[in-house]
Amino acid sequence: MFTHDRSLRILTISTLMVAVGACSGSAPTPPVATASMTLSKTRVPLGSPLDMTYRFDVPQSGSIPGDFRVFVQVKSADGQTQLWQDDHDPPVPTSQWKAGQKIEYTRTRFVPTVPYIGEATVELGLYKDDQRLSLVGPEKNDREAAAKSYKVATLTFLPSSDSLFMIMKTGWHPNEFATDDPAVTWSWTQKSAAFSVRNPHTDATLFIEYDARPELFAGAPQQVTLYAGDQAVKTFAADSAKSALLRIPISAAQLGPNDMTDLRLELDKTFVPAKLPAGGRDERELGIRVYHLFVEGR
Repeated sequence: MFTHDRSLRILTISTLMVAVGACSGSAPTPPVATASMTLSKTRVPLGSPLDMTYRFDVPQSGSIPGDFRVFVQVKSADGQTQLWQDDHDPPVPTSQWKAGQKIEYTRTRFVPTVPYIGEATVELGLYKDDQRLSLVGPEKNDREAAAKSYKVATLTFLPSSDSLFMIMKTGWHPNEFATDDPAVTWSWTQKSAAFSVRNPHTDATLFIEYDARPELFAGAPQQVTLYAGDQAVKTFAADSAKSALLRIPISAAQLGPNDMTDLRLELDKTFVPAKLPAGGRDERELGIRVYHLFVEGR
C-alpha cells in the first residue's frame, strides 16, 4: 500500500513537470518591431536640451492589437538606479502600425538635474498596463529580451557648469511647481523679463519652452520679442496653450563682444488673474509661463 501511494505521487509530479515543460517550451511571442534611438549628442550637461530620435521598424508580418505606450528609462551605468524617464505615446498609435512601416520621430527633452555624473544607458520598450511587447534591440541580449526592455543608447551626464552660465534678472516671478509632479517647474514672466548669459562668442541657439493664455486676448495673442542688448532678435506669437518649444538662432554679432550678454523678453500684453471672471486673488502681472530657458553655443 505504501509503495502504491508513493508511485502515484511520483506519477502526479512527473505529469506536472511535463505540463510545465510544455508551457516553458512554447514558441516565444514574435517581436513587433526593431527599436533604435539616435541622440543629438552623447555628452550632455545636466539641465541642457537633448534631441532623442526614436525609430521602430515594423516587420513585414504581424500587427499590434491595441495602443501601447513607449517606456523610456535612463539608468546609471550599473543599471541599479533610474535617473530619468520619458514615457510617452508614439505619434502614430501602435494599433495603426502597418507591416513594413518605419515609425520615426524626435522628442526634445531637457536633461533633469539629478545627483549623478557619468555614463548612463537608455532602455525602452512598449507597454500597456502590466503587459510588455517583444522587440528587437540594437544588440542581441537575452536578458533584455526576457525583460522586454532594450538598451538603445549610451550617454554621459556632465556637470551643469559645462553649459553656458545664466543669471535670471528682473521681470520673473518666483518658481512654481506642479503639485502632482514636483519635477515640473516654471516661472511666469512680467511684461519684460531679463536674463544674462555667458557669451560663447559663436552663433548660439536660445531654447525656450513655454505656454500662454491666448484665449484671453480675443484672437490676437501676445507678441513676444527677444532682445540681445537693444537689438531685436526675433518676435513670436505666444499662441500655444500647451507646452511648446521654440529654438531661436542668435548670431555671434547679436551677442556682442562682451563676456556676458544681456537678453530679455518683451511682451506687448499681460494679464492679471484677479481681474478675470472667477480669477481669484492673484494680482500679479503675468506674461507667459516659461518651463525651460537655455542658451547653447553652436
